[in-house]
Amino acid sequence: MPLSRRHFNLTLMGTLGALAAPLPARSAPLVEGRDWRPIDPPQPGDAPGKIEVLEFFSYGCPHCSDFNPIVKEWAADQPEDVVFRRVPVTFGRTAWANLARLYYALEASEALAQHDQAVFDALHRERRRLYSPDAILDWVEARGLNRDAFAALFDSFDIQAKIARSDRLVQRYRIHAVPRVTVAGRYAVLGKEASSYRELLGIAETLIAQTRKQGLAG
Repeated sequence: MPLSRRHFNLTLMGTLGALAAPLPARSAPLVEGRDWRPIDPPQPGDAPGKIEVLEFFSYGCPHCSDFNPIVKEWAADQPEDVVFRRVPVTFGRTAWANLARLYYALEASEALAQHDQAVFDALHRERRRLYSPDAILDWVEARGLNRDAFAALFDSFDIQAKIARSDRLVQRYRIHAVPRVTVAGRYAVLGKEASSYRELLGIAETLIAQTRKQGLAG
């Protein structure tokens, strides 16, 4: 759930049993302004014919750290017409921009799956300050990655272009808090009364079904 004291204190379903639990069934229609808000104007996706679900996040966000294993498990269970993609945000912060560069460099080096959760853990459990390029490069080297090769990726034009595109998406989707899930470039999940991250994802599933029914896939 987006950054707030109330949501930070929610009981999260982080155990294996919780991850395996079904999403809560919704017995009432979704309410605009409480469960979701429209994205205006609607934004095109990168997967024509698919329902694109985006997660805006930052490694620097403790809520994103809690959400990460839950949303990954959920995304892996989606049908073929749903495409899940993550968008690291910077919010104009140099530290978060460096973390976004870390994300894209791990992705480019095909090391994201192995080290993704470890970044969250280093920041929020081990209290490592991975906010500068040197601190990040020291950390990836200690994790067994080639420092020089990773540094070249970290500083590459391609990574900078991806950061610029992410920043544009944040503006177009009007993202002001993370984690934030969006559906089909039309709906942003709010979940203001959700009691868990899995309930929030239940709202996303309802919006996915609505998009599918209306034929609004990208």
